This record gives sequence, C-alpha cells and structure tokens, in this order.
Amino acid sequence: MSDLETGQAAPQFALPRDGGGILTLSDFAGKPIVLYFYPKDDTTGCTAEAIDFSRLRRQFEDAGAVVIGMSPDSTKKHDKFKAKHNIGIDLVADEERTALEAYGVWTEKSMYGRKYMGVERTTFLIGRDGRIARIWRKVRVPGHAEEVLEAVRALR
Repeated sequence: MSDLETGQAAPQFALPRDGGGILTLSDFAGKPIVLYFYPKDDTTGCTAEAIDFSRLRRQFEDAGAVVIGMSPDSTKKHDKFKAKHNIGIDLVADEERTALEAYGVWTEKSMYGRKYMGVERTTFLIGRDGRIARIWRKVRVPGHAEEVLEAVRALR
C-alpha cells in the first residue's frame, strides 16, 4: 500500500476504459485531473457519486479539469453502469488493481465484523504539473463533488 501525499507525483497508469480503448493519466497532461476511486458500479453510494460528478461535468470542464472514476469492475460493467444511469464521465477498469494499489486505496475493510479487501472511496486532485494537489480519504458522497469542484477552481 502506498501512502501518497500532496506534492508527490501522481502514479501513472494505462488502463482499459469504458467504451473501449486505453486511458492514461498522461492523456491529460497539463490539465487538472480529478481521479476518484470507488468500490463498485451500481451500488447506492457509487451511483450517487458518479451522478454528482456527471451533473457537474460541464463546470469541471469550464475550470479546465477532467473527471475520471476508477474501480476494479470490468469495462463491460462500466458500460452498463454508464448507460443505466446516464453517467457522463470517464470510467476506468482496474481489474488487476495495479493503480488501486499504487494510489493506496486497495485496503482492508470491515463490515459486520468480517474483514475483506476493497476500495476505500478516495479522491485525488492532480494539478497541471502532474503532482497531487489534494486528497480526500474515506469520502462521504453528499456534497463531495461540489467540494472537489471548488478545489479545482482554487487551483487557477
């Protein structure tokens, strides 16, 4: 597990994306990037988060930023999820968990006393210079997308 901090270079990745093809962090060099990690497509919190980021997509674009969601789900699941909920942001599949581990979000979790490995809902704001500008760990979804948008606007 990685303990990334603000100011560090964001770990690079090249992973399959919804709709086909590969998405890399370097595709967006020079732009602020909102990279958010979520546990699973089509669950209550993850759906709400994706809808919130999609609803604000235009404002993120106006601020010069791109929003990317990442989970260990397959691109096939991402495609279904996007279509079902009209999600308008890029979703990346990290089935091998390489980026999830590089960003330190693949962690031990506990539910009803049972321990298991899963994604800790986390958002990274990566500045134009490719360095981590801000990190939100153990994200609570309500109001989160708006808070991230304000942080993107503050980068200017």
